Amino acid sequence: MNGRVIGGRYELATVIGQGGMGQVWTAYDGRLDRRVAVKLLHPAGIAGPATAADELRRRFVRECRVTAQVDHPGLVTVHDAGSDGEDLYLVMQYVEGADLSDHLAENDPYPWVWAVCVAAQLCAVLAAVHAVPIVHRDLKPRNVMVRPDGTVTVLDLGVASVLDTDTTRLTHTGSPIGSPAYMAPEQAMGGAVGPYTDLYALGALLHELLSGDVPFSGSTALGVLHRHLYEPPRPIRQLRPEVPEALEALVLRLLAKDPRDRPSGAQEVYEHLLPLLPARGAPAGPMDPTRPFLRPHAPWPDRTAAQAPQAPPAAPPVPAQIPVQPPSPPADPRMYATTPPPPSRPPRPDVAAAVDEVKRLLAEGSLTQAVDILGGILPAAAAEHGEGSPVVRILRKQYASTLMDDGQYRRALPELRRLAEDRAAEAGPADPQTLQFRYDAAVCLEQLGETAAALAEFRAVLPFYEQAADPARAFDIRHRTGLLHLATGEHAVGQAELQRLLFDAERAYGPYHPLPVDLCRALERQRLLGPRP
Repeated sequence: MNGRVIGGRYELATVIGQGGMGQVWTAYDGRLDRRVAVKLLHPAGIAGPATAADELRRRFVRECRVTAQVDHPGLVTVHDAGSDGEDLYLVMQYVEGADLSDHLAENDPYPWVWAVCVAAQLCAVLAAVHAVPIVHRDLKPRNVMVRPDGTVTVLDLGVASVLDTDTTRLTHTGSPIGSPAYMAPEQAMGGAVGPYTDLYALGALLHELLSGDVPFSGSTALGVLHRHLYEPPRPIRQLRPEVPEALEALVLRLLAKDPRDRPSGAQEVYEHLLPLLPARGAPAGPMDPTRPFLRPHAPWPDRTAAQAPQAPPAAPPVPAQIPVQPPSPPADPRMYATTPPPPSRPPRPDVAAAVDEVKRLLAEGSLTQAVDILGGILPAAAAEHGEGSPVVRILRKQYASTLMDDGQYRRALPELRRLAEDRAAEAGPADPQTLQFRYDAAVCLEQLGETAAALAEFRAVLPFYEQAADPARAFDIRHRTGLLHLATGEHAVGQAELQRLLFDAERAYGPYHPLPVDLCRALERQRLLGPRP
């Protein structure tokens, strides 16, 4: 396979990583004459119908577009993404350094100050991606690079999100995709995931850096996941007494079984780590993760230049003399006695042309450009036609829908709430369009990790769909609420909800419909992971 050209421009060179779903290669970008890293995924290896692989391809490209919008120095830059034959590919910046797993092996025992600095940098990255919102879903040492200057870079953002979403439907194995050693209980149970899921993985990673081992291990993946669900982690200070008590307490909070017992977000974790960071000005050596905090923004020292004799400072350059033209005589004021022209008005935006452009962009899949145009044209359309006009409502509806398709749930949520309120005031709370706006708002809350608010909104709209005899939407809401209960640690409530849904779905669709089949697998996984006598 060496020498294969991907996407017409990326020549594969050497395999630098391999997993069940694909490989990571160093490659040469022939167009821009640079070295890059290329991740190849093999959807054809997924068990199940071909539509599952097609859906994975579609979501993969969409997720890569979303993640490419996140700009943070702690994230690897995404250059390109697409499909090549049966494979999906993601082209990334090639990062020099060592992954955190190798860095830990080379520095055992890992200094606890280093562990604090790695975790603090990861908090900065997670705070940025969770604000989008994106959930990494597979944070682990192999997905973290330590550069020679000590900065930490997170890899595979978005890829794990694609693989982990609807895993039972995509893999047909009943097992979530991810790394069991770092997997949060809600992810292991197949429940909804959120920023709190990444915080649990951060706790497992920090535990490993401090103790030299993951918090839970076992001979099988199922055994590891069971321990995540039901066994308490061993306190760090029992293994390394020199670790500060505050750091041990933080790790235990991150590894809480119930997401509600974990810190509220990556920013809170960073604030707890801040007092433990090293003092600035201390020496920092090669591959030292404390360096970004000790010497912020300082270039990597040039040892050759440091050994060379110091030359006297050069005199500052003398600026060249610029010839100055003599001032012109004052003009006769009578020359300007004419009436000044009226101020020009900015051209009125062409709403119809903008709508046509949005339709073209959506057909091409250029969601981000369509969002920008819709967001820009809405104020002009409201000023021209009125906020309550059909034109503005249609534009606002399309804007909210496109924001959701583009993964911008935080921006879509207020638009959907406004649409729901306006529609309810006009047509009532049982109106199908009102319910659709509220349902979409609940999905946004779910994606933002606001589990309690999402549950409340789903519960509020469910009776309307049941009364309207819309079993497909009612079943979908019940499925989502069951997974949300699992995500909050309410395993018995979630399992009972999914069991009732299975009975009703089999009665409505038969036992071989995809929904009952998926529910059977999910319940079987929960049975296997349930408490053992």
